[in-house]
Amino acid sequence: MPIVTPVTKMLGIRVPVIQGGMQWVGVPVLVAAVSEAGGLGVLTALTQPSPEALREAIRETCKLTSKPFGVNLTLLPSINPPDYAGYARAAVEEGVRIFETAGNNPGSLIKYFKDNGCIVIHKCTTIRHAKSAEKHGVDIMSIDGFECAGHPGEDDVGGLVLLARAAKELKVPFVASGGVADARGFAAALALGASGVNMGTRFMCTVESPIHQNIKDKIVASTERDTVHIFRTLHNTARVFKNKVSMEVVAIEKKGNAKFDDIKDLVSGARGRGVYDLGDPDYGIWTAGIAMGLINNIPTCKDLVETLERETTAIVGELAQTVGLKAKL
Repeated sequence: MPIVTPVTKMLGIRVPVIQGGMQWVGVPVLVAAVSEAGGLGVLTALTQPSPEALREAIRETCKLTSKPFGVNLTLLPSINPPDYAGYARAAVEEGVRIFETAGNNPGSLIKYFKDNGCIVIHKCTTIRHAKSAEKHGVDIMSIDGFECAGHPGEDDVGGLVLLARAAKELKVPFVASGGVADARGFAAALALGASGVNMGTRFMCTVESPIHQNIKDKIVASTERDTVHIFRTLHNTARVFKNKVSMEVVAIEKKGNAKFDDIKDLVSGARGRGVYDLGDPDYGIWTAGIAMGLINNIPTCKDLVETLERETTAIVGELAQTVGLKAKL
């Protein structure tokens, strides 16, 4: 039985599984593999050095799949911000009609995408921000619980509560993000009112993922205890893999009155990318969620999505049967 939700209908996909837009990871080979498998692959715009490079990445993805895929555009706190408008324009002109946005003050981007007939998925870590995004015309919310990799916000609220509140208070469909890596998490998200799931760390650990095999093996060998939060004292909390570099950052922050300049060399993007290129898990900061505790293999995207679809359907069926049996009793 297919899993049909408002998200599958809106996005034109078979399975309501979205691949998170991950820096250095959301590239054409992975994106196309996820979309071909029946989910929604998402290119990460800022992985590309320029809007023109994003155009080429979109064209490359189109050569690999005829299925729908999206583009992620995350607004980052920066003294010299990227050319967000240029990236957005390049993607729209190349025919992309599904966008995932994240970060603060996305109103102008959302308006541009909606004016051009696009579907917008927006990532939020609080219900109040989700309601604000609704007013801007967002079509689908991605509700990120405290379990998620990357930036979980500053409220430390887990997905169990966030998703239940979203089901009560949001008018648009939403997907669950953070801590989902298997069919039980998928089924739980549906039970909590979500119309699908967004998975990042799980897709990092697939055959088509562009990161070094050593890092995939490290994810498989790790548990839910192998992440740590940095930037807590800077009020820009990020969940990353627990390694020598991230623990050094935590130690500096614990001393008190830490400034970004004190840690900027440790957390540089170049070092983070080096982790994925060189295969050294201690080379720099890299993003990972506690879903690592549920990952014990490295499948193809096709096998992963099909397994999620099959096992989630079975779990939901078992629950329906259990409720039915109890009703008869």
